[in-house]
Amino acid sequence: MANKRKNKDFNPNNCGVTHFLNKVGGKWKVLLIYAISLNCNRFSLLKKGIPTISKQTLVNLLKELEEDNIIERIVFPEIPPRVEYKVTPYGLSLLPLIKTIEQWGRDDMAAD
Repeated sequence: MANKRKNKDFNPNNCGVTHFLNKVGGKWKVLLIYAISLNCNRFSLLKKGIPTISKQTLVNLLKELEEDNIIERIVFPEIPPRVEYKVTPYGLSLLPLIKTIEQWGRDDMAAD
């Protein structure tokens, strides 16, 4: 069954910001991309790193990020099977933006 995202193709004004938010908007996606880029690349590590995310939400968002070619899911043919995630070259293009957001957040917290 295909994942049905309400906002994936919603962009009536062909806006770049809307397109960006359709890909990585929401509460968790930027955190997941950032965590995976820092080698927090297994489901259990992601769940521990973001303890307030539900398992189902984590599963759904990882699938969406994979569908959008932002992350890659790598299955190792072992027993038991091992799955890891890595940021694709396309996804790596988001890291400068994420690092800018991180720095803004650190600066703003320091100002409080």
